[in-house]
Amino acid sequence: MSLNEQTELAQRKKAKKMLLWFSMISLAMSFAGLTSAYVVSKERADWLENLVLPSAFGWSLIAILLSSLTFEWAKRVLSKEQQSQATVLLWATWILGIGFITLQYSGFSEIYNDFGYAFTGPTSSIAYTFIFLIVVLHVFHVLAALIALSVVIYNHYKQRYILGKTLGVELAALFWHFVDGLWLYLFLFFYFVR
Repeated sequence: MSLNEQTELAQRKKAKKMLLWFSMISLAMSFAGLTSAYVVSKERADWLENLVLPSAFGWSLIAILLSSLTFEWAKRVLSKEQQSQATVLLWATWILGIGFITLQYSGFSEIYNDFGYAFTGPTSSIAYTFIFLIVVLHVFHVLAALIALSVVIYNHYKQRYILGKTLGVELAALFWHFVDGLWLYLFLFFYFVR
């Protein structure tokens, strides 16, 4: 590979990472706006005083943090071209991502069935409606991260991540860590700001 080709490749890699960073910053600002609206709405007379988070949300936090570890580990072994170990770790990450979404659904079921609150209607609460809205929006971003991970797994099977060409893995891992960090923030926010 010539020096010009290496320079062009490095510039494209930097541009793609910068675009992803701008996107993630925009998403973070959106969630900051939603959590700010949550804080402002706490002053409403109909706000629940004893808001309880479903236990499934705590378990989902563990699942998503573990998925970040497995994805990071997969990224490292891929850079060392340890293909079979990377396969196991990528699939473990994917399964933990699906587990996270399943646990989020369980949390919604807990709010509805055990706490008695719906998303809208006569049995709704503005507090739980905010939680539903913010969590569902986050789940959509986790689904996007799962799609990116699925592309990484497909490309891994096609052996496209060899000889240091791991930009796809790096971008997917960066986004995955972002949605994980976002859930950590949201969970702590809901836990402490009731």
